[in-house]
Amino acid sequence: MLSVSNLSVGYKGLLAVQEVSLEVKRGEVVSLIGSNGAGKTTILKTILGLLKPAKGEIRLNNEVISGHPTYDVVKKKISLVPEGRRLFARLSVRDNLLLGAYTVDSKQQIAESLQTVLRLFPWLKARAGQRAGTLSGGEQQQVAIARALMSRPDLLLLDEPSMGVMPKLVTEIFRTVEHIAAGGVTVLLVEQNVFEALQVCQRAYVLQTGRIVMEGTGSELLHCDMVRKAYLGM
Repeated sequence: MLSVSNLSVGYKGLLAVQEVSLEVKRGEVVSLIGSNGAGKTTILKTILGLLKPAKGEIRLNNEVISGHPTYDVVKKKISLVPEGRRLFARLSVRDNLLLGAYTVDSKQQIAESLQTVLRLFPWLKARAGQRAGTLSGGEQQQVAIARALMSRPDLLLLDEPSMGVMPKLVTEIFRTVEHIAAGGVTVLLVEQNVFEALQVCQRAYVLQTGRIVMEGTGSELLHCDMVRKAYLGM
């Protein structure tokens, strides 16, 4: 579904991502793990068209999308849950959700999407009129995921969904990722919580200083000595 080939991306002449290649097959959850500053978010931003690659190619369903403007990329049914959630704090929960459906023309489809996210997060119905900025970090993260699903994506990019979330809600958020994938949405997950990320994914890539240094199934990497020592403290 998604193919990234020999991708290099730079900031002010310095390469943050170097010769990265990865693929995401339809129906998979794929995790991209690594320490802070490894280049994970840069890759997501480049896929979405927020950054232009210095080198390499990105294909979605065998169509080249690298270098295309973001408004064009999102119309191809890709949606991003950004790091830090980026909700409109002074708007209501409902208005934040509806803004996620701005690429959907059909009012019926928007209504159906709203019902879908309300089934995924039932508590949203009672809080629909509340300002998004008054919610807890975990609640805001759930609203951000729901907002991304409003555009009915085929591919969901998740950037650090556990960041700033209370530990007791982290497991719930990753359980939600599993539900989303079970519903037919392909997921590319960027995450520093390596243990949870490897448990929820089919395959994963390890990124260090802008380069892919290892790949395998979630189970394989969970039992890899290098990963256990570097990221799991074992």
